[in-house]
Parts: sequence; C-alpha cells; structure tokens
Amino acid sequence: MLRLAVDIGGTFTDLVLEDGARSWSTKLLTTPAAPEAAVLDGTARILALAGRAPAELGLVVHGTTLATNALIERKGARTALVTTEGFRDSIEIAWEHRFEQYDIHMERPEPLVPRQWRRGVPERVAADGAVLLPLDEAALRAVAADFRAAGIEAVAVCFLHSFTHEAHERRAGAILAEELPGVALSLSCEVAPEIREYERASTTIANAYVQPLMAGYIGRLESGLRDAGVAAPLLLMMSSGGVTTVETARRFPVRLVESGPAGGAILAQAVAAECGIRRGVAFDMGGTTAKLTLLDELELQRSRQFEVARAYRFVQGSGIPVRIPVIELVEIGAGGGSIARMDALGRIQVGPDSAGSVPGPACYGHGGTEPTVTDADAALGRLDPARFAGGSIPLHIDRAEAALGAIAAALASDAAGAAAGVAEIVDETMASAARVHAVENGKDTAERTLIAFGGAAPLHAARLARKLGMRRVVVPVGAGVGSAHGFLRAPIAYEVVRTRHMRLDAFDAALLEGLFAAMRAEAEGVIRLGAPGRRCSSSAPPSCATAARATRSRCRWRPGLRCRGAAQRLRCRLCRPVRPHHPAAGGGGADLDPLALDHPAAAGGGGGPAPCPPRCPPPGGCCWTRRPASGRRRRCTSARRWRRAWRWRGRR
Repeated sequence: MLRLAVDIGGTFTDLVLEDGARSWSTKLLTTPAAPEAAVLDGTARILALAGRAPAELGLVVHGTTLATNALIERKGARTALVTTEGFRDSIEIAWEHRFEQYDIHMERPEPLVPRQWRRGVPERVAADGAVLLPLDEAALRAVAADFRAAGIEAVAVCFLHSFTHEAHERRAGAILAEELPGVALSLSCEVAPEIREYERASTTIANAYVQPLMAGYIGRLESGLRDAGVAAPLLLMMSSGGVTTVETARRFPVRLVESGPAGGAILAQAVAAECGIRRGVAFDMGGTTAKLTLLDELELQRSRQFEVARAYRFVQGSGIPVRIPVIELVEIGAGGGSIARMDALGRIQVGPDSAGSVPGPACYGHGGTEPTVTDADAALGRLDPARFAGGSIPLHIDRAEAALGAIAAALASDAAGAAAGVAEIVDETMASAARVHAVENGKDTAERTLIAFGGAAPLHAARLARKLGMRRVVVPVGAGVGSAHGFLRAPIAYEVVRTRHMRLDAFDAALLEGLFAAMRAEAEGVIRLGAPGRRCSSSAPPSCATAARATRSRCRWRPGLRCRGAAQRLRCRLCRPVRPHHPAAGGGGADLDPLALDHPAAAGGGGGPAPCPPRCPPPGGCCWTRRPASGRRRRCTSARRWRRAWRWRGRR
C-alpha cells in the first residue's frame, strides 16, 4: 500500500512516501500563514517524483506542531472558562508554591483565560459524587449571554469533582451549545476525567484554546487533499506515539501537542531494535528546536503530564501543565534556525528565538540578516551549497559569513571563528539539557548510543556524543526526515483514563467492571474508526507462568489496587500479532490477539502474578520483582539475576 507521512515543523515541512521497501522523501519550507499549502505542494511534488497518482495513496499520516506553537505564542482562540462558583481563580493559584524559590523577580506564566472571562456558576458536587447544589441553569444562560457579547470563540467547562459526577458538565455543555452556536466547547469530563483540579482545568482550557485553530486547519487540509484527488484516510500523530482519527483530533487537539517529536522517538525505537541498542538517547535537531529522549531496553520514557511554554528553561512548574499521555522528552530552543547574538557580558548566546522559514537563515537568501546555527554550519563547510534540502534551496555562503560579522568583530576573530563559537555554544546547550533530563529521570548519559536524526542533528551528533560520554553514534537512512519515517511505524492507539475513589471495605466489583467496560468501549471505538473492518479482541499481557496457556485461551486480567489520588489507565493499541518465546510455550504457539490492552496492575500491588511487558519476552524468559511498599519493579532475564535482585532488596 502506498503511504504518505507529513511532518510540519517550525522551519521545514517533511514528506515521506513509502511503497513496501521503496521510499521517497522531500523537504519544503513551512508556510506559517497557511501550513496546509506546503503540505499540498509537497504532496504533489513527491507523487510526481515517484511517478504515482494521488488516487493510488492508501493512507496519509500527519503530525504538526501547530497546537504547540499556538500555546507558546499565545495565538489561540478567544477562550472563556465556566467553573464552580468561587473557584475561578484556582487556575491562577495553581499549586500554591514558587517554582523558583530564590528568584525575587519570578513571574508566573499568565493563564490562557483572563480573569474577566473566567466565570463561576452556582453548582456543587462532593468528592464522592453526591450532588450538594444543583446546577443553576438561569445563571449559566446569563453567563452565556455575556460570552456572546464579548465575542468568545471557545469555552472550557470544568466543575469541581466532575470526574465523579459528570451530569452537571453535560447539561452545561448542552445549554452553552444552544446559547452559543458555532462556539467550540471542551468539557473536562471528556478531556481529562481524572483527579487533580488544577491540572484538569488547565488541560481543558488548553484544549479549548487550540480547538478552533486545529479544527479549521484540519478541515482545510482534508478539503485540499480531496480536491487534489487523494481519497485515502487521514490519520494524525499524537504525543503518546500513536496515531488517531481526524474526528478524535478535532475533539481533543491538546493530544496533538508534541506530535512531531513523538514520531522521531518511534523511529529511534525502531532503529534501536534493528541495531540491538539496549540503552540509547534519541536526538532530534530540526530547524527550530532540538529534542532528546531516553531509551532503555527498547522502552521509551512515558508520562501523563507535560508542561507547555515554560517561562524558565528546564524549570518544572514554570509552564502550562496538561494531563495527556506523552513520550517524555526535553525540548530546547536550539535548532538550525536559532538566532545567535552577543549578550551584555560579551558572551555568545544561541536561541531560543528562531528565524523560522520566513525570513529564515541568512544563507537561504530570503531576506534573513541575523546569524543562525545553519549559517555557522555553512560557514564551517559542513553543508554542501548545491545539495542542501535535495538541491531545492541553494545556500549563499557569503551571506552566512556576512551575518556572522557582528559576532566575529566582538570576538576579534573572523567568520570561521565566530561560526565555531556558535556551534560550540549550541552543542553545550544541548548537552546540558540532556544531562538535566537524564538526572531528573534517575539515568546517566554515559555509555549510551546516540541515535541522531532531523535536518541538523547529524552535523552536531559527534560533538554532542563526546560531551555526554558516548562512544557510538547511529545516523539512520533518511535521518533528515526522521520524524516522518516514524509516523509510518506508529500504531493506531488511544489511551483512556478514569479516576474512582473507592474504599476497600465498600468495594463494588460490579461498579469497577462497568467502569472498565466503558473505558474499553471508548478506546475501541476510536481504534475501530482508524481501522474499519479489523477484528478487535482484548486480552491481558500474559504472565511468564501462563504464557503457554495464553496462546490457547483468553487470559483474565485483574485491576491493581492503587493509592488514593492515582487514576486507572487503560491503553489500547492495534498492532501486529506477537509470538511469545517463553520456554514454556516452546518458542511458538498461536498469535496473541491484535488488540493489546496495557493495564498497570503491577504498579499498584494487586493480587495475582505481575504481567509481562506488552512485547515478547526475551528468549531467556522474564520475571518482575517488586517492592510491595513502593511498587517499583526490576526486570530480570535469568535466574541468576533474579536471585541477585532479591538479595539486593534484602540488604536494603
């Protein structure tokens, strides 16, 4: 099947066309005013390059930074918030702490919704779901009239404890849809139905803030592809590393934040599997930013909380928190288009602002005059002027050297010296970010393998690896369009989260089974839209002791017991069949079901054997050892390491 992947970045739009073992790729400058224009132009170019017709396309997978940029640049819709009366300032109070304790000039990021558009209405639900005060519909209609007069384009609804009782939010959504036709609505019981009021409200507001922008863009892109003769389904990349349908992306565009870097991480995971890399660092450096993420035993670091638009670089709590499934990575404003300058102390500073695609680096010849990292690479002779971006963008080395003139004069050096200084500073900035990210996750960068992809990453990979103590660098084929290659390897996946507070002495198994059934139905419904006609069935990842039985019959899965304040998670993904290799199964057996359900039962100390990871165990078998108090796990692939792990735990 002919498949097309499109990745829109801040500087370049990358396209990859794949037909079995053959592939074609191209790069175009992003068109910020109308991002879909570069996509449609690039689609026509790459199909002509392959000699194929638009009607032959079987699938289009798309990832974009449009939602991320709208949050960072504050260019989203005019958004309002409806919340429980007396709680409209909770979004500004946040966690009630200072993220930079000793900075007397610390400034918190401004909320996406100004205070005059945050309105409370009388209603109240208790933490256990009991209704203490019914929703005042007349007050809500009055608030809607004020929003209509103010020209509000999107409304976020987040009532206190709505994750336990969503009827008030559902009714509020119906009233607002009636009073404000054409206005985008986001309900917290749909966007983030889990505990923690501030994070839930922040996520819902962010979703509403970018919803009109993303809905309009997706609509124009669909229409443009249809007019060009493309009848293939369009899927969009999510921050979790999976792809989803257009309908889901329209409802929950906040899940598309960091979708481009997620594709690069999926590519790095595939490269690590092919090359036998157990511990690696995925390094993606494009035209605007650089991204790094860690891989251990072919597993990416994942999280359910992410901060967008941090006011302080690398400082947790200085950004806008969103509760979405993400591949955990660190992003630095150090790309090929990052602008270099001299600061007040006479030091070279690079980024975080970028020249972007318009006007772009000086060497592009499109009117840019400020020196960038790409200009430094061109002046150092690292770029071939005739073959840059496949020959579509000729480079002007003389303009790059002229742009570096101000830095060279300040350093009493020539253009080559200034370029070397810019390159060294940007490399050290990325190395510092990688060290901080590794330490925050309890990891080390030394003795890992650096997997470099993106337009600028291979140029800086060797120096970065030396700074981080790495001895091996892998640059995959097609590294310049790596994220787009990753899109074509991503599974159709969707993650659902619910929070239910339940005491053990009042445990209701029927209620819990109903909750899991609803979660599964929601996740499966999204997956079926992306893969119509595919058979879906659910099974738990089998434990090692029952691997042989799991190949012949369906496993029952048990929910784990989690501490108060934690949420149950259910992740569904449509993937290729997996063949277990446990010795008890004889290295063969029937294929497991194609719909894998990954439920973190082992993390909560629940009864029964802990499940294996969703992928195949290694040939030597596997087991999980846990500390009952903390739920932390160690993976052991042999009996000797199993005994050693338990002895180590006993000494502690």
